Amino acid sequence: MTHNASATTVFETERLVVRPWTHDEAEAILDTYSRLEVARWLGATPRPLENLDEAHLVVDQWGSRSEPDPTWGVWCVVERASGRPVGTVLLVPLRGGTNGEVEVGWHLHPDHWGKGYATEAARAAIERGFAAGLGEVLAVVNPDNDRSQAVCRRLGMEHLGLSEQYYGIPLEVFRIARG
Repeated sequence: MTHNASATTVFETERLVVRPWTHDEAEAILDTYSRLEVARWLGATPRPLENLDEAHLVVDQWGSRSEPDPTWGVWCVVERASGRPVGTVLLVPLRGGTNGEVEVGWHLHPDHWGKGYATEAARAAIERGFAAGLGEVLAVVNPDNDRSQAVCRRLGMEHLGLSEQYYGIPLEVFRIARG
């Protein structure tokens, strides 16, 4: 899949273009989220996607996350050089939050792990949140997901410890404050 010019760019970094997912990219979503090495870190009951119909439903669900506030979203991360989707970055109200907490997250296709794309996309998403007036952004990470915890540290996030407040499962909570 190549970059879809009709999809509105949400933000850009040196190497990445971030924009909404489109139905044209359902196969890319399926290719990423059908992999156990990706799905195992997501949700209270991880479940890999099984077919293209599920991937199309995901596009619809993620598209609705930016309504009514376009600050929020679950977006496609496109490698600028190739024009291909490499994964997802999100900035959304945190499920289980009690004080308007906002979560940054990232899910990359394993072929693109270790290239710094998660850190680059997440840093830009955090900056977007701060520009919209957020005072802080959280990340919640499976305690066994060493790679994502390392991304949190590279982002300069403070480790707050283990909590079951979000998503109803034990997660390591990280925080970064504006300024």
